[in-house]
Amino acid sequence: MAILDGKVALVTGAGSGIGKATALKLGREGATVVALSRTRDEIEATAAEIERAGGKATATTCDITDDTGMKATVAEILGHFGRLDIVVANAGINGVWAPIDDLAPEEWDKTIAVNLRGTFLTIHHTVPALEAGGGGAIVVVSSINGTRTFTSPGATAYTTTKAGQLAMVKQLALELGQKKIRINAVCPGAIESDIEDSTEHRESEEAGIPVHFPEGDIPLTGGAKGKPGDVADVIAFLVSDAARHVTGSPVWIDGGQSLLR
Repeated sequence: MAILDGKVALVTGAGSGIGKATALKLGREGATVVALSRTRDEIEATAAEIERAGGKATATTCDITDDTGMKATVAEILGHFGRLDIVVANAGINGVWAPIDDLAPEEWDKTIAVNLRGTFLTIHHTVPALEAGGGGAIVVVSSINGTRTFTSPGATAYTTTKAGQLAMVKQLALELGQKKIRINAVCPGAIESDIEDSTEHRESEEAGIPVHFPEGDIPLTGGAKGKPGDVADVIAFLVSDAARHVTGSPVWIDGGQSLLR
């Protein structure tokens, strides 16, 4: 029997990268996956891939910063499946990386809105559903940035949100534990994905301090980036009963990268 048989899982940002790999992994482990993204085409492709592999999935579109939309999404999940057991709050952006005096307030606001407000709304609207089912598991996708490393020039808004996500996880581990809901964080390092393509760098190197690393700044892989599946496998463990006594914990998935920085 697969480790997540009978579970219903919501994965945000499931159209690509870590979110897609996680949705596919949870589907392979027996969960019925609700894959969420803002982009209809890519999220339908994720759901279709899960089903082709013999899993169960449905695609839904929503902006995670939209309070009304997220509330309706959770209501739709409950109306269709009658339960929700697992939540993976993965959706996020890198935003604009620039010196603090060049970073525009609206650029700051957008990163904060997606990464912090979006994570808050995802948890805010799903906790009642998890509690109604007798408990569940939440995983928030944070980063090594803002939790162990602070060496990405100009990434002030991004690192602030990632630090905030980890603080949220630790705070909520106590509050939600009483409801039999576990919450943990994964903190990936360099992972092969397309998120870098949407990152705007504007004179960000001006905010950097030159550092010379040993050859291969990811010790475990000789410098090669990790795969989205490396993160998905850890998430699958954290939402399974094998991690039944784990909550409020960050897991750094970086091949030792952040220990050098």
